[in-house]
Amino acid sequence: MKIRTIIYATALAAAAVFATRADAEQLGILQATLGEPNQNTGEVSTGELRRILANNSAIVLDTRSREEFDAGHIPGAKHVDAPAGERITAVTRLLHGDKTAALILYCNGPFCQASRRFADDLVAAAFTNVRRYQLGIPIWRGLGGPTEIELEGITRIYGVDRTAVFIDVRSAEEFSKRTIPGARNLRPDTLDATIKAMMSGQLKDAPLPLDDFNRRIVLVGADSSARTMAKAMSTRPWHNVAYYPGTIETLMPRLGIK
Repeated sequence: MKIRTIIYATALAAAAVFATRADAEQLGILQATLGEPNQNTGEVSTGELRRILANNSAIVLDTRSREEFDAGHIPGAKHVDAPAGERITAVTRLLHGDKTAALILYCNGPFCQASRRFADDLVAAAFTNVRRYQLGIPIWRGLGGPTEIELEGITRIYGVDRTAVFIDVRSAEEFSKRTIPGARNLRPDTLDATIKAMMSGQLKDAPLPLDDFNRRIVLVGADSSARTMAKAMSTRPWHNVAYYPGTIETLMPRLGIK
């Protein structure tokens, strides 16, 4: 436990230093883009994308595969479910034929070509307001952005990823009545106290992993509690966190749990 405490304390200290520097630099990192030359479409920063999502001023398109989208995507993003040759038509339909509507595309980060290629295809098809969040889902996640998981994604992860940690964010009473087998109970209002107990070694059965901060963590529950927890964990060292916006009652039958 002592080694784990040191690991956790180191990671937490790094996160604190990052936050302090970010404040000192007026969150300059949130305004960063790749600044790529010779591109047909411009870029948006993490900070700008956050504002766009908050005021719903553009359609955000996830250009990755459906399986990747289901496993975790930027909340509010849409996926184009169409074969490669029909994607332009699908976007046109999504925008009700308005090719001047604002579009933001993203994929798997700076070296991913999916958003670049699709953005070029859209420009060639006379869409006039196309930009990219080329930093993509890895940087979004790394800078504390929440990630939403679809029902199909949870179903697949539950069946194949034996290292995934499921956190039930409902009350202890609700948790005790019915939950996902193997899930752990942790609420947003007890997060700080629980982490403190984990660090001090007072909590032997820690609900959050201390040996690998990249372990997949899936937050489930009801109403907005899962997203609230995801936001609360955004300033902690765990950065592979996704929340499911639906209810336990919706989820459990799909997992084969009666």
